[in-house]
Amino acid sequence: MDTLPIINKTYEAYKEIIVINIHITKRNRYGLGTSLENSMVECLEDLIMAKNAPKNLKAVYLIKASSKLEISTLKLRLLLELSIANETTIFQMIPSQIGRVKSKNLPKGKEQM
Repeated sequence: MDTLPIINKTYEAYKEIIVINIHITKRNRYGLGTSLENSMVECLEDLIMAKNAPKNLKAVYLIKASSKLEISTLKLRLLLELSIANETTIFQMIPSQIGRVKSKNLPKGKEQM
């Protein structure tokens, strides 16, 4: 079974988030870190559901994944602004590239919802 590039990129970002969580303080790890991990797992779940869903339901799952990706991006930004994580590590994850791949998969007219 082939894995879509967007799923691979999201999975790679998820692995980086786990590495970040290992290196942050316990307070941040069990608050913001766990929340960020959960958001990425939910995003992966929605992407996999979109991959396997009937054509008329794909857009729904992609929109859900898009919102979870946006929430994850805000949480990463918060990690950066609070100097909890290294900015090089966060920028290497490149969530915007994941978003670009995702928007290519949305049906026409669904990108701006």
